[in-house]
Amino acid sequence: MTSVDLNADMGESFGPWKMGDDASLLDIITSANIACGFHAGDPDVMASTMALAARNGVGIGAHPGFGDLQGFGRRRMVLPQDSLRNLVRYQLGAARGMAQALGTQVRHLKLHGALSNMACTDYDMARACYEAALEVDPDIIIMVLAATEMERVVRDLGCRWVGEIFADRAYNDDGTLVDRSLPGAVIHDPELAGPRILEMVREGAIITESGKRIETSIDTICLHGDTPTAVELARSVRGCLTDGGVEVTMFAAPGS
Repeated sequence: MTSVDLNADMGESFGPWKMGDDASLLDIITSANIACGFHAGDPDVMASTMALAARNGVGIGAHPGFGDLQGFGRRRMVLPQDSLRNLVRYQLGAARGMAQALGTQVRHLKLHGALSNMACTDYDMARACYEAALEVDPDIIIMVLAATEMERVVRDLGCRWVGEIFADRAYNDDGTLVDRSLPGAVIHDPELAGPRILEMVREGAIITESGKRIETSIDTICLHGDTPTAVELARSVRGCLTDGGVEVTMFAAPGS
């Protein structure tokens, strides 16, 4: 039977400002990418989100981004490689420390927002980020945008990794995500998202806006938690996969 993991970005609330319905999503997904305080989140939110994920049997991941609270980490920034490395080390270190204190662990790392968008087309940038993460935890599983420069980097590094596609984002023909500023870049309709993802998983390919198929390994599917229809969309995706004979389960660590 084909199996796939469902992941979502969460832990993005800040003080009294709530972002998304993490509790509901944690009943649906199998892996959680938890903000580390740079683009969103704070220590209390990180702790409560990790604790809830652990109680639900959901895998925990660190979700580092640019230091851009106001822009939610979606504004492009140009940083020296040393600063990029320290940015990743700092955030992964915070996540690992919090998880250890709670009696759980960080299994994977996934870059957020503009940091991710830039790294998926910039080999050197992606390599700097991933090498920094592996310096902190040589066994960390790197979650990469499938069929991009990110995947080329992790293959070259020989590290543990999984390939990701997005349930709620449109794709360009080069495998990158359509810019959020363009019409149709973000998919809000649950009735569209579920069947679309089932088709991709069955074909083992990303289906772009133009209809092009990009063959790739699909290990995990991202469901964003900060959109109005996030929970309904997540339920649609999981339901369509299950009804289509696809097992939804936490991804296994490569080599385990």
